[in-house]
Amino acid sequence: MATITLKGNKFHTSGELPSEGTKALDFSLVAGDLSRKTLADFKGSKLILNIFPSVDTGTCATSVRVFNKTASNLENTKVLCISRDLPFAQGRFCGAEGIENVVMLSDFVSGSFGDLYGLNIIDGPLQGLNSRCIVVIDEDGKIIYTEQVPETVDEPNYDAALDALK
Repeated sequence: MATITLKGNKFHTSGELPSEGTKALDFSLVAGDLSRKTLADFKGSKLILNIFPSVDTGTCATSVRVFNKTASNLENTKVLCISRDLPFAQGRFCGAEGIENVVMLSDFVSGSFGDLYGLNIIDGPLQGLNSRCIVVIDEDGKIIYTEQVPETVDEPNYDAALDALK
């Protein structure tokens, strides 16, 4: 279990992020067209998993915008933006913001992705949402970088995530 904060107030996640060097765990998430996407759907690509509580908050929206801007310059890399938001809300945000270079995926059905990756918030005001994390996976499915952002209102370390791809 990880301890994170929201404006200095402590709360916890359901576990720890998978360790660097381990195989990425398979997942099932919902795409904007309500189809299911699994890790196998992205086989052979490098992946940045940009995980956050809700696209309707300033920091979460900023992370999607930043990765959308950088994603178009990344070779053989897909950015998956994952939250518990409904796919309709994710789609509305992307349409309004002109977001086209990332893949929005939802963990709204069961929260199983958050449980699997140990990042569900289990207490506090954001209980039931995903915590802010970055997981980078190489083209062979190995985790090469993780970050559990300790203060929920802070942005992730974009440069470290992108450097892991080099």
